[in-house]
Amino acid sequence: MEPILKGRNLVKRYGRVTALDHCDFDLYPGEILAVIGDNGAGKSSLIKAISGAIVPDEGEVYLEGKRIRFTSPIQARNAGIETVYQTLAMSPALSIADNMFMGRELRKPGFRGTWLRQLDRPRMEKLARDKLTELGLMTIQNINQAVETLSGGQRQGVAVARAAAFGSKVIILDEPTAALGVKESRKVLELIQDVKSRGIPIILISHNMPHVFEVADRIHVHRLGKRLCVVNPKDYTMSDAVAFMTGAKEPPLETAAV
Repeated sequence: MEPILKGRNLVKRYGRVTALDHCDFDLYPGEILAVIGDNGAGKSSLIKAISGAIVPDEGEVYLEGKRIRFTSPIQARNAGIETVYQTLAMSPALSIADNMFMGRELRKPGFRGTWLRQLDRPRMEKLARDKLTELGLMTIQNINQAVETLSGGQRQGVAVARAAAFGSKVIILDEPTAALGVKESRKVLELIQDVKSRGIPIILISHNMPHVFEVADRIHVHRLGKRLCVVNPKDYTMSDAVAFMTGAKEPPLETAAV
C-alpha cells in the first residue's frame, strides 16, 4: 500500500539550530498515526512542513503520489489537509458557525452573493449544526453562541468538527487532549475514532501515552529532528516508547528508520 502522505529528507534550519534533519514521514490511508517525541525533537516543525506553515529548506512532500510544495496553510487546506493546532486557532468572540466557516464563508447565490457579498448564514448554520450532530456534540444547543462560552472540551470538539468537515484527505491533530479533563478527553478520543471510521487518515501528536496506545495504529517516534523508528503499539509497551524517544533504549533494527 502506498502512503497517502509522505515526506522524504526534510530539512529545516533556524540559524544554527536544525529542527528537521533529513526526516522521513509516512501516513497510510485510513490509519491513525501517532507522532511522539521529547520536547524540542522537531515534531511541530515536521507537522508545519506538511501543513504549509513553514517551507522546508530541503526535501520533498508527496500527497497521493504527487509532489507538493505548500507555501501557506491555505494551500494545504485547499488540497484537503486540515490541521487542529494546540492553540485551536479560533476566535473566542465569534459564534460556533462563524468559527467553523472562518476564511471560507458561504455567500448567497446570485446577485446578492456575487456583488453585494452577503453571507448565506442560514446555510452555514445548518451545515455547522449537522456536522456537530454527526460527531455527537449534542450538548451544544445554540450554534450562534460565542465560542468563549463553551467548555474546553466543547471547544476542542468544535475545532475537530471543523477539521472533519473540510479535511477531505488528511487531518492533523496537535495535542488535542492537552489541558482537558478526563470526561472531555474521552469525548475528543471518540471524535477521533468517528473521523477514522469515515476513512480519513489522522496524524495525532500527543504526550499522553495511554491515549496514544489506545487509538493509534502505528507510532512514529521522533528524536533529534528525524524519525527514529515506527512501532506497532500492540508489540511494545508505553515504557518502551518512552525509552525510545528519550534515548534510554535503542529501537529494534526492524523498526528503525532507514
